[in-house]
Amino acid sequence: MDESDLLAKVERTFIGLPSATAVRVGAGGHPCQGLYWTPRGQPRPKVAVIATHYNVDFAEHYAAPYFAARGYGFLGWNTRYRGAEDQFLLEHALIDIGVGTRWLREAAGAETIVVLGNSGGGSLMGAYQAEAIKPTLHETLKGAGRAALESLVKGDLYISLNAHQGRPEVLTDWMDASVVDETDPAATDETLNPFNPENGPPYSAAFIARYRAAQRARNQRITDWAKAELKRLNDAGVPDRIFPLFRVWGDLRCMDGTIDPSDRITPLCYRGHPAEANRYPSIGRANTLKTWLSMWSLETSKCQGKPHLEKFDLPALVLQGTADTGVFPSDARLIHAFIGSTDKTLELIPGQHYFEDSRAIRDRAIDVMDAWIKARL
Repeated sequence: MDESDLLAKVERTFIGLPSATAVRVGAGGHPCQGLYWTPRGQPRPKVAVIATHYNVDFAEHYAAPYFAARGYGFLGWNTRYRGAEDQFLLEHALIDIGVGTRWLREAAGAETIVVLGNSGGGSLMGAYQAEAIKPTLHETLKGAGRAALESLVKGDLYISLNAHQGRPEVLTDWMDASVVDETDPAATDETLNPFNPENGPPYSAAFIARYRAAQRARNQRITDWAKAELKRLNDAGVPDRIFPLFRVWGDLRCMDGTIDPSDRITPLCYRGHPAEANRYPSIGRANTLKTWLSMWSLETSKCQGKPHLEKFDLPALVLQGTADTGVFPSDARLIHAFIGSTDKTLELIPGQHYFEDSRAIRDRAIDVMDAWIKARL
């Protein structure tokens, strides 16, 4: 889609900053980096948006020029874990996000900060805002790291945009439950194989229930192994190790549109046809043991959405595209229900995950957020 008119109205400034627990590397790179988008000729907007993801580079987020052209500042911000999902640790990611929000408040002059949780970044930004409201993770660190977690700058408004409930939740929902050996990408329990025509689609209620239970069991098996393996290695003086993860495009909703109905196309996932995508390494494809326990484990991860969203005391908007192939109406409704704020709004509108359907669809999504923000200034 042609966005040249927007780009002509905005400016971008590179921001690179150190973090309390990560310094500038020898080659010159800063752990925290991003682009600050502003209206051309107006470098200090009073209202600014910040968006960050677990590992995807959000510096050039699609919404940035749309917001900047409407008079906002937009900080597309990256933590030290951009492109390094296998090393992710939540506490340090939140510290890095805090660097960006503090910069917006103190250096950029933003009087109102809108925390934007988009896609996988939804639960990450939700965790950030929750920790800024009431710290709970600071006791895991000492010194400068602990001080940073205890003094995160709060956002004033929160938007959940086509966001997953949480990192462990989405991975488990997407897992192929028919995997029987995590070291063998081909080993399959055919009675649980979602791509075996004998099982569906359409899938029976009994199969869905059995499949969902098997997905959770798979997550727990990996968690049990990771905990035991980490202890074994630590006892031997080895701090951690990396391991692969296979077959994570098995969400039944990607094949059967009658489950959690919406306007989405099936069969389809973010990587194309699920049966094909499931054969290749993808989300969570490599992890350290500590990363699995911090990000993906249903038992131990603090990257789950509900406990953080329940702390919210600020106005919140949940915006969901009805043609999204990986976030579904039930996800948006649950996120809305989890949010503890009294001022909370749920909007379901046409559009795919990044509202890439058309310029008109994308404009409408930005218009909804723009109107909601202005009504609360």
